[in-house]
Amino acid sequence: HVQLVESGGGLVQAGGSLRLSCAASGGTFSSYCMGWFLQAPGKEREFVAAISWSGVNTYYTDSVKGRFTISRDNAKNAVYLQMNSLKPEDTAVYYCAADRSISAVVAKTAHWGQGTQVTVSS
Repeated sequence: HVQLVESGGGLVQAGGSLRLSCAASGGTFSSYCMGWFLQAPGKEREFVAAISWSGVNTYYTDSVKGRFTISRDNAKNAVYLQMNSLKPEDTAVYYCAADRSISAVVAKTAHWGQGTQVTVSS
């Protein structure tokens, strides 16, 4: 099955930007829909964004629309999350997810990476 490794997290000031990357291996990447989730301390894992296998269709939770952009490069087996205008409430561990359909990704019935920490200071 597919294995996922996230990178790109870090500490940034409010209003700044980060670009998260997720490298996939062990599966046919182009056949997977991909997603990003976040988990803040003491809270459940929440959906952030998803992208179809072709990259044509993207989906976002309301709180990140207009600030975050999900994209993928099937030739590089990678998915990205460009995060702009970051806010302190965006602070969380961000996880990459993969599954055969968008609905499966959103339902959290997916393969997960180990996560990357994003901290936004005020």
